[in-house]
Amino acid sequence: MTEDEYEDFDDGEFGKSKTRVKQEMQALQELGVKITELKASQQAQIPMDDKLRKAIEEAPRITHHSGRKRHMQFIGKLMRAADGEAIEQAYQKLMEKQHQSVQLHHQMERWRDRLLVDEKALPEFIEQFPLCDRQQLRQLIRASQKERSQQKPPVSTRKLFKFIRDCFED
Repeated sequence: MTEDEYEDFDDGEFGKSKTRVKQEMQALQELGVKITELKASQQAQIPMDDKLRKAIEEAPRITHHSGRKRHMQFIGKLMRAADGEAIEQAYQKLMEKQHQSVQLHHQMERWRDRLLVDEKALPEFIEQFPLCDRQQLRQLIRASQKERSQQKPPVSTRKLFKFIRDCFED
């Protein structure tokens, strides 16, 4: 039998195999652990019942290894009773949003670095963001370059990054 035939057999008229059930339980427990590592504001966006939410909120306070392990198993048990698919989808949506935010941040950093070293980057930036204040942008670039050459703290460079971030948000 091929692996696909085994999978069909496992989910067929006999129900799920013990191994499949254990794998699903483990996956739900791991998802619960990942949710405990989220910020409270992110956890609030996950659809879960009050008992599960309370257990997840208690998790960071449990520091003893065996106690934490038991608590994570308890969260896994509560996750099996909850709507696992809805929780998984909400978690994936949060992770995708966070990933996009990180990518945008990196893109802004690349613009900042290019503006400081490449003269051709300024017209490209202005073309992409025509509503930005060109005079302020040029002043921030000059001040940042001066800071770098004098090895001063990057105050203007931070201001330049904030300016670029504002241009992205407009």
